[in-house]
Amino acid sequence: MSSLFDGLAISHHFADLPSAFHTAVPPQPLANARLLHVNKELAAQLGLDVSRLGEQEFLDVVSGQAPLPGGLTVSAVYSGHQFGVWAGQLGDGRAHLLGQIDTPTGPQELQLKGAGKTPYSRMGDGRAVLRSSVREYLASEAMAGLGIATSRALALVTSDTPVYRETVETGAIVTRVAPSFVRFGSFEHWANDATRVRELLDYVLREFYPELLLEGDSEQERVCRFLQAVTHRSAQMVADWQTVGFCHGVMNTDNMSILGLTIDYGPYGFMDQFRVNHVCNHSDNQGRYAWNAQPAVVHWNLYRLASALMVLEPDVETVKAHLQTFEASFLNRYHANLQAKFGLRTWQADDAQLVDDWWRLLHNSGADFTLSFRALAQASKAPEAFLSLFEGSEDQAQAWWQAYSQRLTLDGSDTPEQREAMNRVNPLYVLRNHLAEQAIQAAAKDDASEIDTLLMLLRDPYTERAGFEAYAMPPPEGSAELAVSCSS
Repeated sequence: MSSLFDGLAISHHFADLPSAFHTAVPPQPLANARLLHVNKELAAQLGLDVSRLGEQEFLDVVSGQAPLPGGLTVSAVYSGHQFGVWAGQLGDGRAHLLGQIDTPTGPQELQLKGAGKTPYSRMGDGRAVLRSSVREYLASEAMAGLGIATSRALALVTSDTPVYRETVETGAIVTRVAPSFVRFGSFEHWANDATRVRELLDYVLREFYPELLLEGDSEQERVCRFLQAVTHRSAQMVADWQTVGFCHGVMNTDNMSILGLTIDYGPYGFMDQFRVNHVCNHSDNQGRYAWNAQPAVVHWNLYRLASALMVLEPDVETVKAHLQTFEASFLNRYHANLQAKFGLRTWQADDAQLVDDWWRLLHNSGADFTLSFRALAQASKAPEAFLSLFEGSEDQAQAWWQAYSQRLTLDGSDTPEQREAMNRVNPLYVLRNHLAEQAIQAAAKDDASEIDTLLMLLRDPYTERAGFEAYAMPPPEGSAELAVSCSS
């Protein structure tokens, strides 16, 4: 029988970089590895025959028992700032890059997370637990369903391998997919080595930013254009996070993609009750990565990337000017998102105050982030039901509602067509922690039915589905808040 991977254009461009950037290292297979779930939609986009994904050959590749045919398995080195402090050399401590598949929409790299030790594992075991693997598998697909730039997840493998964290857990592997896993920290690692920074930059520009390569340009000009592009993409990404209530949890520079992708899902969270300073990672004692701090952190991280690129001697004033475009890029995307979510035909300067008052209302009332936005489309038809969402802040809610109603009237936005448009941008379903936990509990019994259900809802989170009302609800009243940490 022919190979499942026959006919695919498979290569290993990152592994073709000098060996200083990576180490060839085979994965360490899990005991009794089993395919718990496969993302058929993504598999088809990669060119794989979805009717053959149950074959042993596919399991062998996504469980680390066999290399990707035509690929070359390596783990990458990088450094980074963690919680604002320089941490030095880090690297793929539990990730193996298998190679890339060239698709009609561009290259897509396959990476295993949890496939064993690498030279960069430090004191770690190189493993991932089923709990965190299910969370990453679901989160990346949820973000894709929301239209937010993200890595994806192809396969989820469970096993009989024990992994020791706070308790003994089940070892698992998730197959991540992205055009590239190069990070800000990949450049930071070589901040004092112009040759290596140049080699990495040339690779990134050639593979992922070819439009920035202009005939007759200088290296210094390329550096500045690259920084400008990464600044713009990163600003748009975090604006999208803010307007769906997503908190990443660990926005270290080694977790920041040079393509403006959401990567490295660990202690993330979609807010239930809104708090402007919500922290989703209980390891973040200082609240460095709180919801309201995320844009500033991305900007700070961009300065660290710029510092690493200075070894190539770009014009300092031009670098500063490009970094200063972050705020405008962020606000343009942020305001455009909110304009759509509030159902406004236009954005006016005074709308910033309407938004600030909205966040203040949500914060004071502890209203649910997702359901409050979703309710806006029906607010003019049932204002009492809308106002009931803000228990304890009724007067504040009434004042905001009057201001919002006047704004809709001024804008001519209170129409059935606008209300339908609002429901196409305000999701009903998001990956709440308690829903992920339900899927984790089922997965521990080799039951992927909750994963199936969640993926069905999260791939189109805007369309209400009969019989799935519970998946749109906040956590049950009185239920304990799930603690999510860096070990997740």
